[in-house]
Amino acid sequence: MNLIKLSVGTESVETLTAWQQLPQAQGPDGLPRHVTRMWPKRESEILNGGSIYWVIKGIIQCRQRVLRMDEVIGSDGIRRCAIVLEPQLHRTAQAQRRPFQGWRYLKPEDSPPDLPPGRKAEDALPPELSAALSEIGVL
Repeated sequence: MNLIKLSVGTESVETLTAWQQLPQAQGPDGLPRHVTRMWPKRESEILNGGSIYWVIKGIIQCRQRVLRMDEVIGSDGIRRCAIVLEPQLHRTAQAQRRPFQGWRYLKPEDSPPDLPPGRKAEDALPPELSAALSEIGVL
């Protein structure tokens, strides 16, 4: 099982990488993490090889393997979940996604495949074709 999450304020895979290298985006062990209010109920499935797929500018563009989930107590005393991630981002085939709040589960069969190593992006489709394919559920 995977997770999918909007990367708010991110312009590209490169800016997501840069953000995750900042100390405020890392845990005490130096690994990137995303802190969320809700603890995934399907934690064991996610930790069995799952990833978080990042939606950047309305398109899934990359993923990171989830290593573990740590409990974090905020300064307000509220328990939160720190989703600890592998540092390496894996670029994926692009898939359009509508905006949503928080994170969602993403079944492996619905997850876009990884791009071959060294390939930074897919060849872009014309916007009209991309929109039409998305509308009928192909993208």
